[in-house]
Amino acid sequence: MKFMKLGTRPDSFFTTSGSIRSVTSEVPVDLKIHVDDCLFYLHKFPLLSKCLLLQKLCSEQKATSESSVIYLGDIPGGAEAFETCSKFCYGIAITLSAVNFVAVRCAAEFLGMTEAADRGNLVGKLDSFFDFCVLRRWKDALVALQSTTAHSSLCDVLGITARCVAALAAAIVAHNSSSWWAEDISELGMEHHWRILAAVKSTDGVPSKFFVEALQIYAMRWLPKVEACNCREIEMKDELLLPLMEKTVSLLPDEKGAASCSFLLHLLKLANLLNASASLRTELIRRVGLQLEEAPADDLLIPSMPGSNDSSYDIGVVLAMLDEFLLQSQPLSPSSEKLARNRTRCRSMEELRVAKIIDSYLQKIASDKNLPMEKLITIAEAVPDSARADHDDLYRAIDIYLRAHPDLDKCARKQLCRVLDCKKLSVEACAQAAQNELLPLRVVVQVLFSEHSRAAATSGGSRAVPELPGNIKALLAKTMAGDETPAGDGWSISRLKCPTTTKLETLRMKLEEDEDDMDDDYLITGDALAVRLKALCSLRKKPKRMISRLLAMNRSASERRFSKSSL
Repeated sequence: MKFMKLGTRPDSFFTTSGSIRSVTSEVPVDLKIHVDDCLFYLHKFPLLSKCLLLQKLCSEQKATSESSVIYLGDIPGGAEAFETCSKFCYGIAITLSAVNFVAVRCAAEFLGMTEAADRGNLVGKLDSFFDFCVLRRWKDALVALQSTTAHSSLCDVLGITARCVAALAAAIVAHNSSSWWAEDISELGMEHHWRILAAVKSTDGVPSKFFVEALQIYAMRWLPKVEACNCREIEMKDELLLPLMEKTVSLLPDEKGAASCSFLLHLLKLANLLNASASLRTELIRRVGLQLEEAPADDLLIPSMPGSNDSSYDIGVVLAMLDEFLLQSQPLSPSSEKLARNRTRCRSMEELRVAKIIDSYLQKIASDKNLPMEKLITIAEAVPDSARADHDDLYRAIDIYLRAHPDLDKCARKQLCRVLDCKKLSVEACAQAAQNELLPLRVVVQVLFSEHSRAAATSGGSRAVPELPGNIKALLAKTMAGDETPAGDGWSISRLKCPTTTKLETLRMKLEEDEDDMDDDYLITGDALAVRLKALCSLRKKPKRMISRLLAMNRSASERRFSKSSL
């Protein structure tokens, strides 16, 4: 840090009675000045010769024939700055640096210590020191800028703040190869930090990654973590937090990916908790939507706005992000087919990543007992079908939701499961779904048919449907033992490939009773029932419970039909 020394005389100021300050001299004092809690006993000659304000005040006292204390309660820098200025008037040695420059400079301006009062006065010397020393050194300019906070209005008038900002911004642009400066300026107040970065951004001389890094360092230093404090603590700070967030967002570069999704989503979480303006939230949603393929699913768990009686999480925000992502257009150049193909391929990969992220997000929110089923369905359906390579994650989300909401009726469960495409389930997911008693029966049958179709496609039709395992045969035989006409019911082991029309009609009636709102296109016909049962038997885990469930339903329906015919 640079220093400037003025004056040669030794320090002769002293303090008496705790609050009275004077100067050792053979000449009696004739000037009393009150500053803060201190009373200065000084001499008119050295001070009035350099201070236009004291000249004026003493003249006014003389005109009124009053000889009393002069009060300077509003002098910048208080008693310490006034004493430094007084010592300069006496020729006493003083030391100036970036630490006390701003206070002394403002006090000298207040006292009128300019060239108009005396040649070589304090203001001129301070300005030279500021130009040739303070502004040319990073640390000194930074310290001086921090000091302007206490005298912001006068520093703005004198141009001290603006010149510090310009000097620091120029130094950043001149050394733009790294973000070494980001930590240093993070100590500044919000207004100073914003002005520096605004000046840097206007030059376009710093790479975006370094610029955004500086924004993130500052924001993460002063903004609270959502997980670490409650809403009440955040609301108490909202007067400072909202302006900080608004200034941060206003400085973000326009290009996609300039800021990480995690950072943007952190800002959005705070914006929700603080009831930020719609424009701020919309801008954050837009930015996240542009790069949704990079968003961690955990970061999408955005708390609902205060006062919301709905889900714990703001589902609408995520849906808006997804809509923004899907609205993106990839401009294709007709002059370059290769470029167009590459962009299309990249876009497809982004959609696949987004689909995985959304399905992971659905699994995380599905356990929320306050989550309306309609919102889960809306987000699930918002993902294009072509973007989901498989439906395993979507099935897991549905399973989690069903377990967290055991009171759902059959109609609601069926409505929820309509978003699931059983043909896109893996073998492992099919095995789990076939044994899932929370799923509607129709979905289980679809799973069995899909698994059989996959097995047939894999073999290319070159091999027959696998023979029923012995334990399943035994189970079927035991289940059918109570029938009076086992050979004629279409469900004997030997006739499993071709059920009779009567038996199919019986099963159809039972399914209609169990799934009274089932659509016609889901009803089981012809050989489909047989192949689905065989597909079930071919699954690794051999879910006996589902076969028993189907057969028990069938037997129960047959008994009712027999009873009716007997009557």
